[in-house]
Amino acid sequence: MARTSTPSRERSTTTRADRTNGQSRRQEKIAKLTLDELVRQTKAGEVDTVIIAIADLQGRLMGKRLTGPYFLDHVDEGLHACDYLLAMDIDNEPLPGFKFTNWGTGYGDMHGRPDLSTIRRLPWLEKTALLLCDVETMDGRPVEVAPRQLLRRQVDRARKLGFNPKTGSELEFYLFKDSFEQAADKDYRDLQPYGRYIEDYHILQGTKAEWFNRLIRNGMEGAGVPVENSKGEWGFGQQEINLRFAESLEMADRHVIYKNGVKEIAALNQVAVTFMAKWTMAQAGSSFHLHSSLWDVKSDKALFHSANGGPHGMSPLFQHYLAGLIALARDFSLFYAPFVNSYKRYQASSFAPTSIVWSFDNRTCGFRIIGHGPSLRVECRIPGADANPYVAFAATIAAGLHGIENKLELPPEFRGDAYTTKDLPRVPGNLTEAINALEKSQVAREAFGDAVVEHYLHSARLERQSFDGAVTDWELRRNFERI
Repeated sequence: MARTSTPSRERSTTTRADRTNGQSRRQEKIAKLTLDELVRQTKAGEVDTVIIAIADLQGRLMGKRLTGPYFLDHVDEGLHACDYLLAMDIDNEPLPGFKFTNWGTGYGDMHGRPDLSTIRRLPWLEKTALLLCDVETMDGRPVEVAPRQLLRRQVDRARKLGFNPKTGSELEFYLFKDSFEQAADKDYRDLQPYGRYIEDYHILQGTKAEWFNRLIRNGMEGAGVPVENSKGEWGFGQQEINLRFAESLEMADRHVIYKNGVKEIAALNQVAVTFMAKWTMAQAGSSFHLHSSLWDVKSDKALFHSANGGPHGMSPLFQHYLAGLIALARDFSLFYAPFVNSYKRYQASSFAPTSIVWSFDNRTCGFRIIGHGPSLRVECRIPGADANPYVAFAATIAAGLHGIENKLELPPEFRGDAYTTKDLPRVPGNLTEAINALEKSQVAREAFGDAVVEHYLHSARLERQSFDGAVTDWELRRNFERI
C-alpha cells in the first residue's frame, strides 16, 4: 500500500489500512463531480470556467479555459490542440527532429478525449472546474507518446496479469518570499527562502509557512486530491505535503493537479515555489519518493505481504517485483530524472540516493522497503520532484512486471551506509549516462515500443544539447579573469 513514510503509517494494521483507504474514497467522491453535476453547477452559475487539459512531456497541464455557456453547448467535444504540445521543451519551443510531429507534418491538431472520471472543482480558482483528457489522433487512435497513455498501457498490462498497481507520491518543494516575477527579475539570485535553517519536522519553523501550506492542504482536499500531512523538510524553506495513495492513473492525475495547484496558489499570493530537483548546491534536493505496491484485481487484496514470505514478510511476488525495479533502475533512469539538473540531486549524505540497492527502512538506499502487513511496499527514492508522474509510474510498473514475468531473483539486502560503501551499482551521474542506458535497453523497447522510447530519447538529447549550448554562471566566475 503506497503511503507516506511516517512511522505511524509504517505500523498500520489491516484495519487501519482499510479505514484510511475508505476515507480516501469518500473524500474523493465528495470532491469530484459527475458530468451531470458539473452541468448543473454550470447552469446554476456556480461554475463559470471549465479548464480542459492534457499533461505534456514535462508533466505540466496544457489546455484551454472554456466559458460556462460554451462548455454546455460543446460538452462532448473535448480538446482540440496543436500536437506540438508533445514535442516541445520547457520553454514551449517546438523542437526539430521528432517523428511524431514536426514542421514537415505541419504541426496539426490532436484531440483530447475527456476522461469524465477526472472532473473536479479547483477551490483556489473562483468558480472553476478541471477536466483531464487522454490524447488521441483526430481519427481516434491513442497517441502512444502521450504520458497518460504511457501509464494506461502499463496499468492495462498489469491488470491482464491480475494485478492492480497502486502508487503514492511524496513531493518536496522550496517556498520563497519572493514572487515568481521578483525571482526572475533577480535572475534567481539572492532569493529569500521561507526559512533560515534546516526545518525537518520543525513545528516552529513550519508555523511560519503554515498560512501557505494550509491553503494547499485544504485546497487539495476540496479538489479531490486527499492529503495526509505537511511538514518542513531538510532545506531552508523546503516543504513536503504528502498525498494519500491511490490506483496509479488516479494518483498521477492527483500529482499533476497538486503540482500545478501549488504553483497557482503561490502565484495568487505573491510568493514563489520551485520543484527543481536541485535549485542550489548549498541545500538538499527536492525528491519525489515513489511508493508502489500491487493488489489483486478481483479481491483488492494487497499482494506484497506474506506470513510465510521472505525477508520482512515480503511475498515471492514482491521479491520478483523489486528485483525488476533494481535490474532496470539504470535503464529507466531517464524516466525518473529527465533533465540536466535532475542529476545534481544525487549527492552523498543528502538523503538523495546514489546507489541502486535495497534495504528495510534505510534512507541511504535507492529502494527502501517500509510498512507491515498490507501496507508493505517499496519506496523508490530515485525520482526528483521534477519527474513526470505518468512516466515515472509507467516505468515503475514496467520494471516490476519484468521482474515478475522473468522471476528475477532479488539481490541480497544491503545493510549500512550506501553512500560510503564502495563497488555498489550506481544511479547514473548525468543525463548522458541515462540516455546511453535507455538507448541500449531492449526491455524498454519491448515495454513501451520503439517509437515511444525514441521520442523520449530525442527530447532528452535536445535537453542536453540546449545545456551544452549555454555558458553558465559557474564558467564565468571560474574562468572570466583567470583563463
